[in-house]
Amino acid sequence: MNSGTRRQTGFSLIKLLTVIAAILIILSLVAQPTSRRAKLYATEMVALKTITTIHTAQPRYFSQYGKFAGTLTELGPPASGEASASAADLLPASLAQTGESSGYRYILILTANGYTVNANPTMLGGTGSHTFFSDQTMRIHQHAGPEPATAADPELNQRE
Repeated sequence: MNSGTRRQTGFSLIKLLTVIAAILIILSLVAQPTSRRAKLYATEMVALKTITTIHTAQPRYFSQYGKFAGTLTELGPPASGEASASAADLLPASLAQTGESSGYRYILILTANGYTVNANPTMLGGTGSHTFFSDQTMRIHQHAGPEPATAADPELNQRE
């Protein structure tokens, strides 16, 4: 056999790198939906914890001022001076001032029997896929979809 006509067999380095790059692209496409679901789940768990924080603040506010707070601002820190009924220093300033935290918007409303809390994603499907509702009973209900959750929606299992 003539050494000038010798053929090489196997993969060249370029072919090997191309195959590895293609495999990595495929793996990233497969992993992306899982990562997105995990992120949505995490923001929803933060929303549930924030509702729990509001529930913790309301009885403290009630014991100090004889009524439930009607706004998140009333549960937040004062701009200056001592805590009062208009700013009881029971919630972080970021939540009390904007009503938003970690991709959810929180709405606190006084009712004849107490209060209600709604948590709605700021971008449905982007920051959360469920809306949440709770009231002074501290039971949390969830709704899958753009409409705000209500007491008629299924109650979450509190062991989660």
